[in-house]
Amino acid sequence: MPNQRNRQRRSQNGNERYRVAEDAALPAWAADAALSIVGRAHPRAGGSEKVTGRARYAGDLRLPRQLCVRVLRSPHPHARIRRIDTARAAALPGVHAVISAANAPEMPWFEDSLLFDRTVRFVGEEVAAVAAETEELAEDALRLIAVEYDPLPFVPDLAAALRADAPRLRPSGNIASQQRQGRGDIEAGFRDADVIVEGVYATPAALHNCLEPHGCTAWWEGDQLTLWTSTQGVFRVRSIVAQKLAIPENRVRVVAQHVGGAFGSKQGAWKLDLIAALLAQRTGRPVQLLLDREAENLAAGNRNATRQWVRLGARRDGALTAIQADLALETGAYQVGGEASDVAGVYLSLYRCPNVGMTLTAWYTNTGPACAFRAPGYVEGAFALEQAMDELAQRLGLDPLDLRLRNYAEADQQRGRSYSRPESLRACYEQAAAAFGWRQRRRPPAAGPKRRGSGIAAHNWVGGAGSPPAYAWVKLNADGSADVITGTQDIGTGTRTGLAQVAAEELGLPLDQVRLHLGDTAAGPYAPPSWGSATQAAVGPAVRAAAAEAKRQLLEMAAHVLEQPAERLSVRDGQIWLAGQDRAVSTVAAITGEIAPHMILGQGARGPNPRALPSQARTPRLCPALTAV
Repeated sequence: MPNQRNRQRRSQNGNERYRVAEDAALPAWAADAALSIVGRAHPRAGGSEKVTGRARYAGDLRLPRQLCVRVLRSPHPHARIRRIDTARAAALPGVHAVISAANAPEMPWFEDSLLFDRTVRFVGEEVAAVAAETEELAEDALRLIAVEYDPLPFVPDLAAALRADAPRLRPSGNIASQQRQGRGDIEAGFRDADVIVEGVYATPAALHNCLEPHGCTAWWEGDQLTLWTSTQGVFRVRSIVAQKLAIPENRVRVVAQHVGGAFGSKQGAWKLDLIAALLAQRTGRPVQLLLDREAENLAAGNRNATRQWVRLGARRDGALTAIQADLALETGAYQVGGEASDVAGVYLSLYRCPNVGMTLTAWYTNTGPACAFRAPGYVEGAFALEQAMDELAQRLGLDPLDLRLRNYAEADQQRGRSYSRPESLRACYEQAAAAFGWRQRRRPPAAGPKRRGSGIAAHNWVGGAGSPPAYAWVKLNADGSADVITGTQDIGTGTRTGLAQVAAEELGLPLDQVRLHLGDTAAGPYAPPSWGSATQAAVGPAVRAAAAEAKRQLLEMAAHVLEQPAERLSVRDGQIWLAGQDRAVSTVAAITGEIAPHMILGQGARGPNPRALPSQARTPRLCPALTAV
């Protein structure tokens, strides 16, 4: 049966481990397959709603008796709250609740902090929140909250954190985490080098600034909490919120129908989700908390700033003998998720090199916490590594593209596994170089106030294979239309369209007969967060498997109705075809109508990635640059 699960139990070091494997894999469509829907242009599902303003985002929800929430934020980068008095704010007519460290539950949050902590560690950290009838009343109430702070020494940025005399932000010091990775013998690699280059490169913090800021509307109906929130992962938010509130997950419903950008900043629950939930619970009314642009820039995450010392060694023919880097990154006031951004990843994987040594150190600063931002770590690392490769090419007298091709990696060198598509990056290099005219370029004369130059850089990322598991359902209705249901979310990338195309292609239905339902933990089965450019790869196979199972059942029913063997029947363009005939013998609607009110339900799952092959998702970038000097 499709989607059947096999449970395997293995013993390792005396501990039992369970592994669930999905058996629903279908053979991939061949590159030259005659597909009628996938790979072709279609109007984007939900596009008309967006361009006409009818699409409902988190901030568009208006529930009866809904209250507005505003948050008081710290004006200090580092301070202890000596006293907080919310009495005047709570007494203001139209204010229904005020929460702060004085009356909020001691809910653990990032690392050693609480949801409302008496120590604030960056400008913009949450100090108190007010739920009131209007935005204006909530803002007035914030001004009535009296807070006395004892300012503490602070570290404003990574450069300050690296100084020997930097104030200690934690009892253990300012290092949030440190890890070392590598392979081979780095010292031997440099001894074998004919040419060595080294340099220090820095990248600044970057802010996501999604078109839609973070926002959440919360409503309790009895003991059931519903959150309409802007998120990349409805199931991840549900899990975090349920755990923080100490309630079962089936009492938390998370909905995200439209998301106006995320880029990594909306992968999990933020404080605003819990603040909204607590205020809705205390007031007995729906509440809405939307971040303004200032709060979005202060407290909703950022890309790490980095300082990277890089050293490369190579033989005269350009073959790399050693790559070494000492990487420092600014994690902010808290290390979100307990892990540092993977700045070392690109150094370990992009080029073939037997000897690699990495030290990655995350440093605390009194700034908002860093979080994922479009290939977190790899972007910062690629900037420094590619600068160093250009310097190495210049020292060796080699074309920068040739240097990269001479060190082309066809395998994951850390795990000793070939890439699933080992030649994909090489093909990109060649096609981009041809399109750009790289080999025919000439250095323009250095005259005048402006300079025109050309450059090449490569970048890789690990997210292309998806992050299973993912599940989907396909329902065939009595009129022959189909509902596809999954727990993923569309963060603006066209997920509704792409997954509907997969289902329609597999079912043999016109695309306008297929409707995708997503973004609701109560309405669909689990799907992973939309991250790493992997939603289609993660959820698409589950949708296709569910569609294939529904089609199998459909053809069995058609075989019974038409008195023909099921293996001789097929579905195309909403019609049932019999092998050997050039005309349709029935329609999907006729078969589903015949068996109504009985229905066909297909279930599908996305199993694990192949263990023997890591994914390869690497993008070279070749572009001209015009720079004022």
